Amino acid sequence: MSLNSATVEQLDALPGVGPVLARHIIEYRTAHGGFTSVEQLRDVNGIGDRRFADLRPLVQP
Repeated sequence: MSLNSATVEQLDALPGVGPVLARHIIEYRTAHGGFTSVEQLRDVNGIGDRRFADLRPLVQP
């Protein structure tokens, strides 16, 4: 799934991501002009090492 085009609903469907975290991802994307790497997910409020490890294989910039 693309971090740069996914909707709140699509992000919410990912394991460990609820509606609040989905909104944080979209807010980060808006504030920073999109994601250039999956590693930038680590900068999103609410994503720690374990959640990042779960999401990394499921998303792309």
